[in-house]
Amino acid sequence: MSSDPSKTSGQFHSAKGTTKESLGNVFGSTNLQQKGKTEHAAGEAEYNAARAQGYAEGTGDRVTGKKDQVVGAVTGDRSQEASGNVRQDKGEAKQEVNRSMF
Repeated sequence: MSSDPSKTSGQFHSAKGTTKESLGNVFGSTNLQQKGKTEHAAGEAEYNAARAQGYAEGTGDRVTGKKDQVVGAVTGDRSQEASGNVRQDKGEAKQEVNRSMF
C-alpha cells in the first residue's frame, strides 16, 4: 500500500482478503484464512483512512472558501467572493462523499 490511503486500493485489498479467506474455508487452510482476514482488515482500514482524509480536506476547503467569500464581500472583490463560494461548495461536496463514516 502507498503512503497515502486510497479508497480504491482499500476496497481491492478488502475484497482480495475476503476471497483468500473464503478459499481458505473451502480448502481447509487456516493459514490462508488468517492471511485473508488480515488483508481484509488492512483494506478496510485503508479505505476508512482515505475517507477520513477526504472529509478533513473538505473541511479545509469549506473554511478557506468561507474566509475568501467573506473577505471578498467585505472588500467588494466579487471575484474573490465568487471564488470563495466555489471552494466552499467543493468542500461541502467532498465532505458529503465521505460523510457516512461520521
